[in-house]
Amino acid sequence: MRVGMGYDVHKLVEGRDLILGGVKVPHTLGLLGHSDADVLLHAIMDALLGAAALGDIGKHFPDTDPAYEGISSLKLLEHVRDLIAKKGYVIENIDATVIAQKPKLRPYIEQMEQNVADTLQIAKEQVNIKATTEEWLGFTGREEGIASQAICSLTGLYEASMQVGGGCSGCGGCQAD
Repeated sequence: MRVGMGYDVHKLVEGRDLILGGVKVPHTLGLLGHSDADVLLHAIMDALLGAAALGDIGKHFPDTDPAYEGISSLKLLEHVRDLIAKKGYVIENIDATVIAQKPKLRPYIEQMEQNVADTLQIAKEQVNIKATTEEWLGFTGREEGIASQAICSLTGLYEASMQVGGGCSGCGGCQAD
């Protein structure tokens, strides 16, 4: 099993939509960034890439590349899913926290979890998203920005087949004899 952690933060500004977990959350401010600035998905992607030893989102989606300007982070997450699969890993679980004083996110969390699960082609039960405040402390407490942390675990295809079937399933995905 491999474990990865991710962290991201973006500044809150006027004139931008607030997108978290692929959900447009009603708010007077949005997050500043080259893409849609989805701080939650960025932390999840960094956790997944880290667990697979594939670097970080800056390596794969540089903010200097016009191809990623305004792009949905769900599209970027699809690419990360493909990179992980190509390297022979299966996602076991993801646990993430959004740190924001406002807005309250509870009404949107279930859809965020579903968006992540659908994009990664895993069960919703493998994704857990929480939200918390910092009790008016720090930059998130002053409503200057939103942060997110994520952790995930990956299993190699061969290891996963041993857990599920007790032996090689003959999928051809590994070189084990």
